[in-house]
Amino acid sequence: MNPDTPITGVYVAAVTPHRKGSAEADIGATLELVDFLANAGVNGIALLGSTGEFLHLTSDDRVRLVQLAVKRSRVPVLAGIGHSTLDGAIAIGREAASAGAAGLLLMPPYFFRYSQEDIREFYMQFAAAMSRSARIFLYNIPFFTNEITPETSIDLLSSGEFAGIKDSSGEYQHFEKLLELSRQNALTVLVGNDRIFTRARQAGAHGIVSGVACAVPELLVALDRAIQNNRANDAQRLDAKLQEFIGWHDQFPTPVAIKTAAAERGLTIGPLAVPLGSTGQKRLEEFREWFRNWLPEVQKDAARA
Repeated sequence: MNPDTPITGVYVAAVTPHRKGSAEADIGATLELVDFLANAGVNGIALLGSTGEFLHLTSDDRVRLVQLAVKRSRVPVLAGIGHSTLDGAIAIGREAASAGAAGLLLMPPYFFRYSQEDIREFYMQFAAAMSRSARIFLYNIPFFTNEITPETSIDLLSSGEFAGIKDSSGEYQHFEKLLELSRQNALTVLVGNDRIFTRARQAGAHGIVSGVACAVPELLVALDRAIQNNRANDAQRLDAKLQEFIGWHDQFPTPVAIKTAAAERGLTIGPLAVPLGSTGQKRLEEFREWFRNWLPEVQKDAARA
């Protein structure tokens, strides 16, 4: 992908299929998923973010998966390179850039708590080590790691070292500040939380990295098309469908609902990382039944939009 080409539209936050009884990724199933998503008309694919459960994989497995996916995909691939250490993030980032990833999604170091000053230093040292060999995107996902506050985001993005940000906070006031900054600078602002996608895209967000799109890519593609063509009624109707899925999604650990729905579509996904208890299993069966009835209606609606 040409480094001057903007990151826009619907990028899918892909799950990572696993083999039963193995901690390794199922590479063949992952490449089949890449084909499925590209054929659905998405603008790109993001691998190994939180939806991709990157922390369950070794660094070597992550690098290999990115290398093979970039070769296979007909759409640009963003690589999640999150790591608990700076050196680990740099090592994976260099490999992903060398493989031809369209951009690098870098969350703050996870598990331990760091100050905003520490987080800023982490990102600036990462950028210096990469020497502009790839487009780096801040990845704010406070649900799972240290938050990047609006002030820190703006400070980092104003440095000229970063291509943009994927903000998964779901905090629209935070997002508005990022949009305002992007209007003054050549920065890409991507929604990372499906719940606010429609509002944010209508306000000028460049696109989304969507976990829901891994299960129902046609819904997000149709919704984005409706927004861009100013078809407000279609956008409202499709967004309502999106919110229905999110309502179910939020009843389970991430990314249980997305993996389950993708498996219901015939994709090889493999087992959940952690089995659910009896109450969760019962609720998951209810979700499966709901999804089987819901999907055909959504597909027809998306095709009409």
